[in-house]
Amino acid sequence: MAHITSALVLLSLFSFGFGQLAYNYITTDNGQKWGSWGPGERCPNGHKAVGFSLKVEPYQENGDDTALNGVRLHCVNENNYTATVQSVTGLWGNWGQIHLCNNGCIEAYQLKVESSQDDGDDTAANNIKIQCSNGQKLEAVGGSWGTYGSWSKVCEYCVCGIRSKVEPPRGKGEDTALNDLRMYCCDE
Repeated sequence: MAHITSALVLLSLFSFGFGQLAYNYITTDNGQKWGSWGPGERCPNGHKAVGFSLKVEPYQENGDDTALNGVRLHCVNENNYTATVQSVTGLWGNWGQIHLCNNGCIEAYQLKVESSQDDGDDTAANNIKIQCSNGQKLEAVGGSWGTYGSWSKVCEYCVCGIRSKVEPPRGKGEDTALNDLRMYCCDE
């Protein structure tokens, strides 16, 4: 009986603290297999994601390419207070330009991913396209490898959070950095 009570308490704490991030997310169909999921991060209460920026490693010529290393959401509330959120990111590259929806919020996305290169240089995720609630589509400058998969489903009340799957540095091994992504929908 004590084990059941403990399990129910843990389940209720999980639902209270993480329920919005654990159950109401959108995803694409082409994420890569390497790495681990980092923690989900959510815009502050009352905020919605209206823009994004990417952390991208430029082409390395004879070196190991990782391409897309991170995605950051730019959130705003009705008073125009802004905040940024991101999940775990790779070590390489720099943050680029902020891309904003015009009079709208982020509601869906598409991920550009390179398939496994066997003995070649794997990069995994390379870029992202964003769909805004006003119909606008935004694309940043990411890596050049791979193809776009299907669009995610559309969030009913905008995107409010993010979670990424990143492979940690492998030392002398082949590095891929960001492999997959989920975005969490606002409740209203």
